[in-house]
Amino acid sequence: MSALLEFDDLHYTFPGSAIPALRGASLSIASGQRIALLGRNGAGKSTLLLHANGILRPAAGQVRLDSAPLEYTRRGLLRVRRQVGLVFQNPDDQLFSASVLQDISFGPINMGLSLAEVRRRVAEAADLCGISNLLDRPTHALSGGQKSLVALAGVLAMAPRILLVDETTSGLDPWMRHQIFAIFDRLVEQGVTVLLATHDLTVARQWADTVVVMHEGRVIASAPPVQVFADPDLRALLGPAP
Repeated sequence: MSALLEFDDLHYTFPGSAIPALRGASLSIASGQRIALLGRNGAGKSTLLLHANGILRPAAGQVRLDSAPLEYTRRGLLRVRRQVGLVFQNPDDQLFSASVLQDISFGPINMGLSLAEVRRRVAEAADLCGISNLLDRPTHALSGGQKSLVALAGVLAMAPRILLVDETTSGLDPWMRHQIFAIFDRLVEQGVTVLLATHDLTVARQWADTVVVMHEGRVIASAPPVQVFADPDLRALLGPAP
């Protein structure tokens, strides 16, 4: 299976920090996968995701999309962000427009799409996320779960090939979590790869096709859940069994 997105020996240290966040992280991601990204706080999960669509640029190493290195120009970043969507852990970091409709429209408009195509994408993303009835609502009046769905819809309206999700399901009620995972599954059926950074070992065991484990800025495992959870060293690192 050919790689869609590759991280090759990434190194990165945040400005003002003496501790590297990534210390040679490498990972290959193919199309149509359910991937759970596990690791303790500070393992480098969020930092890796921020490199995936060029929000951060590695000090060393390379990110490749379809075997081509990311270009950190305006044109190059637009290319990758059309294909690699990132949903932040806190939806308030992602929602900034006055209404739900405006927020979901923002990405497609900035892609230079026609008004008709923007409207089609917004309607499709809102329908998939079950929020068509919220399009005229102000974003500040939404519940936490509704904000998560709007943030997700805003990314999906750009039709990414890879969806990266940073812990967005944490803190949601069971019904909302079920709804979001149903969306993820529909995307995977359409050939989209969904990579979810999470601390939820039950999700990793039951939902993911592949479990990726990070530790101290490196990827130390990438394998099917049964293999990862059968490894005593990885189990000790990840915590009590679900």
